[in-house]
Amino acid sequence: MADCLFCRIVRREIPAQIVHEDEQALVFKDISPQAPTHLLIVPKKHLGSLLDASDDDRALLGHLQRVACLLAGAGRMSSFRLVTNNGKGAGQSVDHLHYHLLAGRPMQWPPG
Repeated sequence: MADCLFCRIVRREIPAQIVHEDEQALVFKDISPQAPTHLLIVPKKHLGSLLDASDDDRALLGHLQRVACLLAGAGRMSSFRLVTNNGKGAGQSVDHLHYHLLAGRPMQWPPG
């Protein structure tokens, strides 16, 4: 999608502090961190939200979670939260599926 913020970051049209990249995903630091570690895990394929994923995206969705695990392990995070917001009412501010990897502080429950 041409005007999508995260698609533009994937295409390097907008700068970001990238910490990981592979064929399917890009991971970068959130510009407004909510924890000492706050990374955004973004599929390179544009999906507006989790509801836009199809059966064909099963492997991609699993890959995104695996990337979160690899980054948590590499960062020696014994505790972390992996969150995706779906829709404006849930706090989704960019219409591109993404996961927030949060760590480095105690997390409260319920979160919202």
